[in-house]
Amino acid sequence: MEIVKYIIMGIYAIVCLALIVLVLKQSKEDSGASGTIVGASANNFYEKNKGKTTEGKMKRATIILMIVFAILTIALGIIYVV
Repeated sequence: MEIVKYIIMGIYAIVCLALIVLVLKQSKEDSGASGTIVGASANNFYEKNKGKTTEGKMKRATIILMIVFAILTIALGIIYVV
């Protein structure tokens, strides 16, 4: 059981570092109060194909890593209690 614990901890550390790097590389997405007042259009070509851009891929990878992070956190909690 010790080997499994160390393997999960290693994967956890890698996921944590990757998540930190991805979050820091992403740019701020919202346009703030000015976008609300002016009424920024979300009906353009870029908005429809956002998932295919680099920003869209980074956002998807961040979400996946957050899910893996949560699962590993629960797994480590269970392993350390047992």
